[in-house]
Amino acid sequence: MIDLDAYLARIGYDGPRTPTLDTLRALHALHPAAIPFEAIDVLLDRGVDLDPAVVDAKLIGAGRGGYCYEQNLLFKRALTALGFEVEGLIARVQWTLPPGTPPRARTHMGLWVTIDEEPWYADVGFGGLVLTAPLKFGIIDPQPTPHETFRLVPEGEDIALQVLLGEVWTPVYQLSREVQLDVDYDLPNWFTSTHPTSHFRQNLMAARTTREARYSLLHNRLTIRALDGKVERRILSAPEIGEVLAETFGLAVEPDWAPLFERAVAAGS
Repeated sequence: MIDLDAYLARIGYDGPRTPTLDTLRALHALHPAAIPFEAIDVLLDRGVDLDPAVVDAKLIGAGRGGYCYEQNLLFKRALTALGFEVEGLIARVQWTLPPGTPPRARTHMGLWVTIDEEPWYADVGFGGLVLTAPLKFGIIDPQPTPHETFRLVPEGEDIALQVLLGEVWTPVYQLSREVQLDVDYDLPNWFTSTHPTSHFRQNLMAARTTREARYSLLHNRLTIRALDGKVERRILSAPEIGEVLAETFGLAVEPDWAPLFERAVAAGS
């Protein structure tokens, strides 16, 4: 169900193909650096097709990125092809929501990976705060990654992912413990890509995370957060948005994206 050689070449991995923790860590660091987070097809009313052949043609073959379902379903199939035991999860996003905001539907996908009978959490599809290393399930201690420090803590029947910002633990999302089949993502994907209240329908967004920095685009505002804490912000013109998507995010920019850039400038002003 996946051209493994093509996927590994896409993310720049040439290491061992054994289902070990070292392999998972290496893949988890490389994937978000090579395949950017974006949902431009949603803004173009093209929808998001989760058929494996379509996802592979887009994210591997066409030099495009995708959002959580595309990213993590691709990662899931790659890990499975390498011999990992992988199951899907679903989460209720809390990131950037003001305190007291009513709960939102579960619309984010994550992965449960079992290695030597030990459970690990993987997620290569959470935009500008994507994990760059797997986290260990079953412990509540802080877990450093190449970027931020995270923790997984019980929260009722769920598992809460939290990130340490300064000295404050900030909620990211709540993971359901119930395993999801691939078909279970069809309905939330339809909602996320078509419903008028979905923020993917309203905002031009892109994100890419490398070993050196996190790069995030919202409308016409580019933010670069380096590992040393330095933050750079730029306001882009419409032509500059296309240049940044190509040069910084590595996307194969299409001519019919130009109206989106004009709208992004208006939304960001």
